[in-house]
Amino acid sequence: MADDVVATQSFYGRWARVYDWVATAPGVESWRTRAVGALDLDPGDTVVEMGCGTGANVPHLREAVGPEGRVVGVDLTRGMLRRARERVDREGWTNVDLVQADATRPPVAGPVDAVLATFVVGMFADPRPAVDGWMDLLAPGGRVALLNAGRSDRAVARPLNLAFRGFVRAAAPGKRGVSPTRSLERRVATARDQVRTRSTDAGFERFGLGYLGLQWGERGPKTD
Repeated sequence: MADDVVATQSFYGRWARVYDWVATAPGVESWRTRAVGALDLDPGDTVVEMGCGTGANVPHLREAVGPEGRVVGVDLTRGMLRRARERVDREGWTNVDLVQADATRPPVAGPVDAVLATFVVGMFADPRPAVDGWMDLLAPGGRVALLNAGRSDRAVARPLNLAFRGFVRAAAPGKRGVSPTRSLERRVATARDQVRTRSTDAGFERFGLGYLGLQWGERGPKTD
């Protein structure tokens, strides 16, 4: 198993409880609602979340697709998925499936109506193959949405920038000589570019004091 995969599992496995608390905080919930809205889901749709973590997005996704739709969550870390399963079991949702797997090679058969990835693509050394795979899963007209955080250029966000750098440094153990924050932001930018390249329609918005960026793209119809 690659070193970065081991590091990711170790970090998020240790911090699953704290991550879940942060991920479901009142202000953060509005970010997730916005990301799910970018998918333009309808009742009965099938949506896959890559890197579903503790399942914080699942209630929003399930509300969008309704009880007749399907939500699939994919995550690499057992501790994260354990908390996600607790959430699903507690609510009695029978149309939510959770799978422990690598989001760059998800064991999901398409076509699906949407793919969501929040705070995930920055973990991949090269996110382009992952984004390509997600786009290939989509049915014509289906959407991918990427929600990610990065440093803001607004003066009011400077304290958040410091906290963000600290978190990224903690989540990238053993990496020296290259700024983990700059590396993360380059990867996120690469993923956004790939979504735009593969899409016939796309959009981007920045919010949360300029700290958050939401990129979405839509797969065009099949051509002969």
